[in-house]
Amino acid sequence: MPSTIIDLLDSATRQLEPNSDSARLDAEILLSHVLERDRAYLYTWPEKIVTAQQQQQFDTLLQRRVQGEPVAHITGLREFWSLPLQVTGHTLIPRPETELLVEKTLERIPVDSEFTVLDLGTGSGAIALALASERPRASITAIEQSRQALEIARRNAVQHKLDHIRFLCGDWYAPVEGEHFQIIVSNPPYIAERDPHLETGDVRFEPPTALVAGEDGLRDLYHIIRQAPNYLVNPGYLIVEHGYDQGEAVRNKMKKQGFSDIATYLDLNRQPRITEGTWHQ
Repeated sequence: MPSTIIDLLDSATRQLEPNSDSARLDAEILLSHVLERDRAYLYTWPEKIVTAQQQQQFDTLLQRRVQGEPVAHITGLREFWSLPLQVTGHTLIPRPETELLVEKTLERIPVDSEFTVLDLGTGSGAIALALASERPRASITAIEQSRQALEIARRNAVQHKLDHIRFLCGDWYAPVEGEHFQIIVSNPPYIAERDPHLETGDVRFEPPTALVAGEDGLRDLYHIIRQAPNYLVNPGYLIVEHGYDQGEAVRNKMKKQGFSDIATYLDLNRQPRITEGTWHQ
């Protein structure tokens, strides 16, 4: 029996509610993907009949979501900073919380400035591309150890015609040995090895190397902070994302390494999420 857009959305929402905190949104994104229309179209034409082929395709995608697969992996896209980005199982799915990292970094880069920025662990390129879209004269270097993820980042840059980003493959600072930057930003892995959240939600489908950082989740953050003074100009800034319960540890580590003007900022959920410090040689 033919179904309308609103019928499919209502049915899909009911199926997703037991396993998703955003059931309606998930259903809308999946149906929009199948129909090749934006979500506004769904509300403009709720009584429009969906073809049998479209309904079958939607049902297939819906069942993948019911099984827990992330919407971003099903559609191959995730919007970040108003930029549609390709994502795969090789990349971390960009989160809204990370947009705060972009905001705080942009506050440090004057418009039309040729600031030099280093993005460590770029993944899909979300942070680097967001910064590049807002600061076209900035010189941005993005490093990623996964060649598969780096290829996705390069594709995203081409898609959005952001050609002033240098992509390098390697482990943290290794590819830029001897270079110096005005700002270093990073959203590194910061989940502890035995964190029970690793067995729930979307993170089950994401690469562990983009999520896990030692027994307490601080290994990579500490490495980035410890080495940052060797790669910053005077003055320079280090801005990192971390877990909601890691702010104090990150601030203490920055202080120990000689950073000043250290501050932690709250994300949309009022959780400590971003910490920055200033480096003076």
